[in-house]
Amino acid sequence: MRGFLRLAILTVLSVALTTGIAAAQNGPPRQNRGDTFSPGEVIRAGHRFFGGVSQGLAELVEKAASRWGQPNGYILGQEGSGAFIVGLRYGDGTLYTKNAGDRRVFWEGPSIGFDAGGDGARTMMLVYNLPATDAMFQRFGGIDGSAYFVGGLGMTALTANNIVVVPIRTGVGLRLGANLGYLKFTPDKTWNPF
Repeated sequence: MRGFLRLAILTVLSVALTTGIAAAQNGPPRQNRGDTFSPGEVIRAGHRFFGGVSQGLAELVEKAASRWGQPNGYILGQEGSGAFIVGLRYGDGTLYTKNAGDRRVFWEGPSIGFDAGGDGARTMMLVYNLPATDAMFQRFGGIDGSAYFVGGLGMTALTANNIVVVPIRTGVGLRLGANLGYLKFTPDKTWNPF
């Protein structure tokens, strides 16, 4: 059991360092070039999607905009997840872009960490530096923390190949913990999280 805990801690630290380096390499926020969404546009879409969590959503979107600039895509969808040390997450939604249209996407992924419980969430994912919609179909790694007792709102950041995905979730359920994992985005629904 001690070996497992050491491995989990080392893995979490390794991914945290890698994620931090990747996020730092993204450089300064991009200016609005016509193919990006302003914070106001994202907040309005989030208000329509999430409903009554307006102030918390606005704060999270502003925080993401100050760190990564304006997204050139966003996903609106829903997901479910559960964990007891090892967890799984499944979701589906629509990727919205200004210059490449809208596209249906699915995501799934495993996690490991000090995490227990289950939740269902409405999810908005801000997408930065997306060169083409097909570039979405890969694995994005990062660290996630959850604290839901009936309801909650949270934000994380996942990275891969200079693309940053920032999931903002409003969830319902009972969940507490932190984990290390990835989300794999696919064009078709699959039960295989690997």
